[in-house]
Amino acid sequence: MSETISGGHLVAKALKAEGVEVIYTLCGGHIIDIYDGCVDEGIEVIDVRHEQVAAHAADGYARITGKPGCAVVTAGPGTTDAVTGVANAFRAESPMLLIGGQGALSQHKMGSLQDLPHVDMMAPITKFAATVPTTERVADLVSMAFRECYHGAPGPSFLEIPRDVLDAKVPLDKARIPKNYRASTRQAGDPESIERLADMLAHAEKPAILLGSQVQTCRATDAAIDFVRGLDVPAYMNGSARGTLPPGDPMHFQLSRRYAFTEADLIIIVGTPFDFRMGYGKRLSPTAKVVQIDLDYRTVGKNRDIDLGIVGDPGLILSAAAQAASGRVENGAARRKEWIEELRAVETRAYEKRLPRQLSDAQPIDPYRLVHEINEFLTEDTIYIGDGGDIVTFSGQVVQPKSPGHWMDPGPLGTLGVGMAFAMAAKKARPDKEVLCLFGDGAFSLTGWDFETMVRFDLPFIGVIGNNSSMNQIRYGQAAKYGEDRARVGNTLGDVRYGEFAKLLGGHGEEVRDPADIRPALERARESGKPSLINVWVDPDVYAPGTMNQTMYK
Repeated sequence: MSETISGGHLVAKALKAEGVEVIYTLCGGHIIDIYDGCVDEGIEVIDVRHEQVAAHAADGYARITGKPGCAVVTAGPGTTDAVTGVANAFRAESPMLLIGGQGALSQHKMGSLQDLPHVDMMAPITKFAATVPTTERVADLVSMAFRECYHGAPGPSFLEIPRDVLDAKVPLDKARIPKNYRASTRQAGDPESIERLADMLAHAEKPAILLGSQVQTCRATDAAIDFVRGLDVPAYMNGSARGTLPPGDPMHFQLSRRYAFTEADLIIIVGTPFDFRMGYGKRLSPTAKVVQIDLDYRTVGKNRDIDLGIVGDPGLILSAAAQAASGRVENGAARRKEWIEELRAVETRAYEKRLPRQLSDAQPIDPYRLVHEINEFLTEDTIYIGDGGDIVTFSGQVVQPKSPGHWMDPGPLGTLGVGMAFAMAAKKARPDKEVLCLFGDGAFSLTGWDFETMVRFDLPFIGVIGNNSSMNQIRYGQAAKYGEDRARVGNTLGDVRYGEFAKLLGGHGEEVRDPADIRPALERARESGKPSLINVWVDPDVYAPGTMNQTMYK
């Protein structure tokens, strides 16, 4: 008799072939054969306390490693609990596979336990969603789902596997187990368009470039650095591209972006859409020439006209454009000294204006002081994660990661609750790195019970909660629209001592009310070697400029 293999073991073999080292999961009867297969294939199983965390962790794993992440959840509520994590990965262009259980095919439409139309629900927020129809096709469809994650801009895929398909055994020689099924998706861009970009650079006196998340997705750091330094193009960074240039680099700019995008004569947008973060493209000078580089053709020119669009891998395109421009007698770099000095002066004025608040000794603590202390505390090996509303908006102005790939935020979906999962994934994938996560108290309370998972799996990290006992970003909007007498409807939280919560679950915890105590508390958390929470009580009546400028409140 030929050797047989179960559907769950076929899943594990396909995951192993894709390079998956860990799955994030919450158990259920529909999916346990996958666990058995993972044990045999040497894939670690990390079980969390909520499926949203499992999906966010798979997303975070993909961002940190550059390899696809994987979450496995049971049918019905297990899968619906993971929807938010999948949706976040979809908007953030993060490659991950969610595997969901399903009732047995033999009980199709009979009302089996936890039966829901998962594929129909997942289709709008994934690049691929399907049901596995037979056990022989299990590994084949897992491989297909992973391949679809990388079609155009990356994103998530979803597979549901009925219980009888997963548990059944078939002859091994009848099962399709793909081994060579992936091709390079790197596109170098249209050569004529790259020559046009080189020509535009040669004639630009005031260029600026925004490096978006696709720079990190494509691991294009070196190409981006060579481009901006070689051509003297001031660079701004958003999303996971933060840290592409280290703080202090002559081409690193942060606080003068609005001024630059108003005054520039050439603006290059790399790997970020004209979405709400960009004012849908309206914040760019109407007289500037605008170039957009993106992995996805559908993103180029969406919401705003452009002068040039180039579809492809940002690293290859920037390298080719730098080479084309450098080969010219005059590439424009020599005459940009005054423009760079002009932007540096704007940057310095903005920093000096804010510095007194960053050094404030006020109590309750000014949020600027908290994020200043965090920024000063970061090392070149600290991965910084932001999970919250108003407090993370403060940090976006101040915190500067020291290395590429060391910034994580939810992305354009604006999801709260990613922090614990991202910290889990980051520390698991890169145990050599320090992980620091800044939470809002509202964001932490959504998924905070998985602090226990961090303790259980011995994944030390430094958690900091900017606690104002409010969903303060929303509170500001309500006050602005309806008046102070209705500012606290539906957005006020209890005064929770999260430092005690951390200790209850076996971690390190502290409460901080004096700004002078922030740095010592951070040092103690670092030295503890445990998952940590420093609960910092910040002023609830202070709002970030980004919160006050949000168009939804106007």
